[in-house]
Amino acid sequence: MKKIAIIGASGYTGAQLCALITAESAYEVQGLYVSEGSADKGKALSELYPVYSHIGLRLAPLTDAALDAIVAEADAVALATEHSVSLELAAYFYDRGLAVFDLSGAYRFADKSQYPKWYGFEHDYPEVLAKAVYGLAEWNADAIKATRMIAVPGCYPTASLTALKPLKALLTDNRPVINAVSGVTGAGRKAQLHTSFCEVSLTPYGVLGHRHQPEIASQLGQEVIFTPHLGNFKRGILATITVQLKPGTTTADVAAAYQVYDHSPIVTVKQGQFPKVDDVVLTPNCHLGWKFDEESGYLVVASAIDNLMKGAASQALQCIKIHFGA
Repeated sequence: MKKIAIIGASGYTGAQLCALITAESAYEVQGLYVSEGSADKGKALSELYPVYSHIGLRLAPLTDAALDAIVAEADAVALATEHSVSLELAAYFYDRGLAVFDLSGAYRFADKSQYPKWYGFEHDYPEVLAKAVYGLAEWNADAIKATRMIAVPGCYPTASLTALKPLKALLTDNRPVINAVSGVTGAGRKAQLHTSFCEVSLTPYGVLGHRHQPEIASQLGQEVIFTPHLGNFKRGILATITVQLKPGTTTADVAAAYQVYDHSPIVTVKQGQFPKVDDVVLTPNCHLGWKFDEESGYLVVASAIDNLMKGAASQALQCIKIHFGA
């Protein structure tokens, strides 16, 4: 049985990942950890999330002794921590032989020059970064198996890339236009005015400057226009993407491209039928719906995922299973 330590376990993603691992017979949680200064240290997970009353684990502070215990006892560590925190912790555990599944953005770009612009820090661990694999599970399984440093994708990029990557050979040089709406859990558990219930209304943010835009572009191999929106619901993402395909492309060509998911247990593709967020909330699934206009050459594809599941925790578990072969 493989043991997984979860750091940042008091947040929505960390808690969700704990629940998923607890339900797996081949894995167990080595421990749940928060920062030494966290107000949640010492609390039971069920105190923060009564829905997890069946999980009898407590949140331990990440002391030096805890670090030593993780190295001695765990097979892997999942980091649901701030980007700058993950930067340090991922390198620490990787250098000590653990598999690392980082849910932050600290290892998603192969080019270290991207980090000062998009994350505000220099990347001080180029050797570890060189081993990092982007954990888009349906596309990078072989590489995930072969490395111990997995950068679990962001939620918006997961929804967008799952829709766009099958179309790569059909795309023109025109940038795909991605309009995506996320529930407020995507902003994390920390109290903030703009994510309080009375303040949230459907609105775009990060226009022409969101860090997920270059993440999507780097993995697609093509620039995109990405506009995220905050919606007044808890969970889920719906990305609606407009893209021009090469002249002569047919509806049959698009259908054939999406056959790449025919054997996927979690990706569902439907022509002419578009998904809604409620179809995927609390599941690891991605639902895609598309329609192509052969006359104009434009395709519209919508992608729905749960931002805390396929967009974070359940995709991390996919990567864990792929890596360990179970």
